[in-house]
Amino acid sequence: MADQNMPDLQESTGTTSMAAAADSQETARIAEERKQLRRLQIMMNMTLQVIAQDGSLSVDEASHMIADSRAAALHMFPGKELAYDLIWKPRFQRAMLERFRLQ
Repeated sequence: MADQNMPDLQESTGTTSMAAAADSQETARIAEERKQLRRLQIMMNMTLQVIAQDGSLSVDEASHMIADSRAAALHMFPGKELAYDLIWKPRFQRAMLERFRLQ
């Protein structure tokens, strides 16, 4: 009789294992996204630094670098055009204005 009232140990262990696996997958996904985000930040900051510091860089070359960095960012994070336009586009515009005195 006591056996009928006790939960099935195998059943509860299976549920716990599935929850742990899901948590592990979610943790791995978050870690990978953070890694991608850090790579994006490094790439964008390097592009900004080259635009600001390379005296031999032409406006056309800088524009191509910005376009290439945008393409790479959207490849890393598909569907995030709005986020790029809100975060990175103004920074690149400011860098171009300061470097080339564009109006």
